[in-house]
Amino acid sequence: MSDLKKDLVTLQSDFKKVREEVGKILVGQDEVVETVLISLFSGGHCLLEGVPGLGKTLLVRTLSDCLDLDYSRIQFTPDLMPADITGTRIVVEDEKGRKSFEFQPGPIFAQIVLADEVNRATPKTQSALLEAMQESEVTAGGETHKLEQPFIVLATQNPLEMDGTYPLPEAQLDRFLFKIQVPFPKREELNEVLVRTTGSKSHEVKSVLTGAEILKHRSMIRMIEAAPHVQDYAVRLLLATHPGSPMATEQVKRWVRFGASPRGVQSILLGAKVRAGLAGRLHLGFDDIRKTAPAALRHRILLGFEGEAEGISVDNIVTDILESTPELLESGLDNSGLDK
Repeated sequence: MSDLKKDLVTLQSDFKKVREEVGKILVGQDEVVETVLISLFSGGHCLLEGVPGLGKTLLVRTLSDCLDLDYSRIQFTPDLMPADITGTRIVVEDEKGRKSFEFQPGPIFAQIVLADEVNRATPKTQSALLEAMQESEVTAGGETHKLEQPFIVLATQNPLEMDGTYPLPEAQLDRFLFKIQVPFPKREELNEVLVRTTGSKSHEVKSVLTGAEILKHRSMIRMIEAAPHVQDYAVRLLLATHPGSPMATEQVKRWVRFGASPRGVQSILLGAKVRAGLAGRLHLGFDDIRKTAPAALRHRILLGFEGEAEGISVDNIVTDILESTPELLESGLDNSGLDK
């Protein structure tokens, strides 16, 4: 067995161990848990959206217990300031009475950061996460401080229709690898929730994965190959989100104002590589792309005024794109998606 094949077996084993530990606490939400773990192994950040009480915070806290990583939680509120996240310079006095400035790191200086109810803070405070999420560093007081790897932000937010929320800026949303919609639990799941939360039996999880192991998996995942025609399929899905593209569907042309950025197709490809690795394959398939696309694109498509007024669902638009975009390039179109 080649070294890469052995690494795939280890990836599958570690993924299963983490998922089983999370399952000891969290009931149901299998697809949500899987996508969050794919984000973790891809090396990207994740945004979870759902009404209060669905276990979003519990999922992140439980995941942190399963990983041997530094963890911090930031509760976003309207009065939270950027320095409350990144840290600030404070005056310190030595034994001789001499005073100097010293940087006091904020809660962003952890490896797994829960940004709880991130859309309850003002845009100014939300933007404090931008540099950390993109560059894995924080600049404060003219000095740049590197964040320890692996570093991942798992943010939760309430639907924008709820009181006291501020929409995340497009630049902020684009930093998230995936956006996950957390559904309401089913009847049997609610019954199991009651058994676990109101009964006498307690459940505990153990740490099963280290930061070094996560980084090793991330490096290996990037070695999984994407054939040119499979990669081009992902590119054409991205182009189809733009109303000015010849590949755009009628729904996109009518309802969408701006399509997804190039980060969208990067997210699709990275997530698809994890799915391929979990299936024991060293190459991507079209199905890996299709399964990853909704979480990678839904927060990167901006509806126009008419689409918002009509209450159009971005998920329905993504489904329409997936159904309308052929896997293989049609004759008469070149790789740019423009007519020959």
